[in-house]
Formats: sequence, C-alpha cells, structure tokens
Amino acid sequence: MTSSLSNLYTYFLPLLFLLTCCGGRVAEQEATATRALAQQISFDGLDASCPFLTKDQEGNVVLSWVQATDTAGSYLLAYAVSEDGGNSFGTPNTIPTTKGVYPHDENLSKILFRKNGDMIAMFAVSNPSEQNSYAGLVYYTQSFDKGSNWTAPRQLAANTAESIDERYFDMELLPNGEVAAIWLDSRKSEEAHGSSLYFSSTSGRQGFVGEKVIDTDLCQCCRTDLYLDAQGHLHVAYRGILNKQIRDMMYMVSADGGNSFTKPERISEDNWLIDGCPHTGPAMTSNQHGMHYAWFTMGGGHGVYYTQKQNGKSFNPREVISQAPAARHPQMASFSSGKLAIVWDERGQEGTAAGNHIGLQLREENGQHIATRQLSPDSVSAVYPVLVPVQEEQLLVAYTVKGEGLATVWFQLVSVADKTAPGQKQTAQQ
Repeated sequence: MTSSLSNLYTYFLPLLFLLTCCGGRVAEQEATATRALAQQISFDGLDASCPFLTKDQEGNVVLSWVQATDTAGSYLLAYAVSEDGGNSFGTPNTIPTTKGVYPHDENLSKILFRKNGDMIAMFAVSNPSEQNSYAGLVYYTQSFDKGSNWTAPRQLAANTAESIDERYFDMELLPNGEVAAIWLDSRKSEEAHGSSLYFSSTSGRQGFVGEKVIDTDLCQCCRTDLYLDAQGHLHVAYRGILNKQIRDMMYMVSADGGNSFTKPERISEDNWLIDGCPHTGPAMTSNQHGMHYAWFTMGGGHGVYYTQKQNGKSFNPREVISQAPAARHPQMASFSSGKLAIVWDERGQEGTAAGNHIGLQLREENGQHIATRQLSPDSVSAVYPVLVPVQEEQLLVAYTVKGEGLATVWFQLVSVADKTAPGQKQTAQQ
C-alpha cells in the first residue's frame, strides 16, 4: 500500500463509520477492522485497473485485474486467490497468454472457474480499423491444470473474418457445467444503429461453439450482464437502442440454457434520448423475491436507479440509488439471506474534493432500502467497483484508484451489519 493512500484511509474511515454507525465503541471497532482491510493488491510503481471478483470451485474468492508488467505499456491479466474469506490474498499470478490485453474498466476482462477446476480467462484486445479506430476483439484462453499452463488464445467469435469489433462481454456457468458468453458484435443489419448481441457456449474443453444473434440493436459501448439464478434460468441485461435514439435498459431470460430466449423487455421506460454511448451498463442479481436490477440513466432524471421484477409480474417503478454528480457504474449482488448490496462510483458534491468515491447501498430481501454509505474518501479518485459477498454480513469490494500517471487496484472487506438507527434510514425516491 502506498503511504499517501494509506494515510488517507487511516484518517478517513474511522470518521466515516463514527458518523454512520450507532454506538461509539461498535463504530470504533468496525472502523479499525475496515481500515486494516483496505489494501492495494496491484504491483507498486506499475499501472493497474479493471478489478473483477469471482469464486473458484472451492468457494475461495478470486480477484483478477489488468496489470502492467513494465512502463512501456505491456499488460497481462493477473489474479490472486483468498483462502481466508477476503481478509488477504496469496501471491498474484499472471496469465502469459493474455499478452496484449487492453485495460478498459467497462469492457471488463475476467476469469471463470468450472466446477471441475478448469479455468477460462476472457479478455479484451484493441483492434483499430479504418471503420472504427476504437474497435476491439474478445479472446479467451483455458487452463486445465489449475493455472500452470494455458491454451493459445482464441477469438470468441467463430467467424473471425467478418467480426472485426467485439466488446462488452460477459460469461456465466450453465447448470450442465458448460460456460455461456454474450458480447456486442459489429456484424449487424443495415437497419441497426448499434451492435448486435451474440450468444455462444462451450462444448467441453473445445471452447465456444454455436454462436447466434439474440438481439439486433444495442448501445455499442455499455457492458452487458449475464446471470444464472438458483433455478437455472439464464438472464441477460444490456442497454438497447429503441426507435433509433432511445437508449434504455433491456432484459431477456432463457429457461433452457440459452437455446431460446424470451422477447426483450424494457427494464424501465426512461426514454433517454442520446446520440452517443454513456459507457455504463446494467447489473442484476436474484433472491426469493425475484430479479433485482441497477443501472445509470439520464432519462427522466440523472442518476443510478434500482428496480425489481417478481416472478410472473412486471417491473416495479424505479427508485433512486444516487443522484450525485457523475454517479455511474453500478454493480450488485445478493447474500444467502436474500439481502442486496449495490456499489457504484460518484463524484463529490460541488465545493468538495474533486475525486470520485465508492458508494454502498444495502437493501432488504424485498428491495426496501436499509442504508447508504461511502466507502472511500473524496480525496482520491476511486472508480469502477465490483463486489462479492463472502459471509452473511461481510462484503468484499474491489475498485481502481486513479492516480497521477498510473492507477492501482484495491480491495476492502466491509461489514454490512445493519447498525443504523431507525431514524437514519432513508426512503428511496422514485
């Protein structure tokens, strides 16, 4: 941990928890524990970004990120495993076959573990062309011996001659042990204004096969989300383009492992008219009350919003998570109890420090708001948080801290026990 950032966390976090928790002794203890667990994991003196959290086949938390290996712009995908519930991580490993990975926090490279221990690393690379100087491709590499050796990287799209721009992907384990993937692709009809959404899945260790289009007009620069619920249903969320200019969040689900999908639905009728890409996609999770969603929009109000969809019912009216300046990039997860956690980044109010901080909101199983906290100080620029529950009242959050000339990746173990007095609970706004 660098000394300057360490000092900021040392002085900031105790004050934060003293202000937000009830009982000085409890607040002081929680502040001390949290302060000790705000740690830098990326290599000192080298640029790093794009944290992603998952779990391996044993249930251990795995943190991956894009790590510079020199000062000349060479990057590899790195990862480390925690065997103590996110309190600490083992020695980081780099994946040599991810050479050329492009550090883009929204086009997030990531690792997935199959139940048998096989690993898949999926990563973004740059692929500029005359048609699109920002174009990229998606590659994946596999390990069948716990990361000791990796296969040669392969392009995710099967038609490599025609697919010249693939980005904003996600992958998920299927109930049958295979892996599904979605991504935005440049192959589209002449009528489409954006990208097509492609779906593919693995066939054993052969890699991804059977690609197909599942929607045809999507915002070109917002991440997609692929999620498997406890019933084995595969959910897809993304920012679609409606009536040429409206860029609202869309949703579909498959009950048969991706063989077929329902007709796309609009998560919220925000009616955001914009001729451009906001670079912030949706997030979703599920519990006994159904599906839950978080996203950013400037349609009908600026900010990050939440809604839910109970089984067999329509989407609830949206509720505000944050309308702070530049609130963006929500991610969410559910605990085993069904309680919800949402993180995002936002800029401080006018007149305060210019840095971005990480916000955390907790909600009951039914979506009712519990509390909202700030996890990082405004005096540093913390962005693009990701999260994973590690225990019923503990959440691991990782994020990028932007510095002068380079960025670093941090992780923080957070207690989410509800110590907020009833009078401090906020009512979510529509």
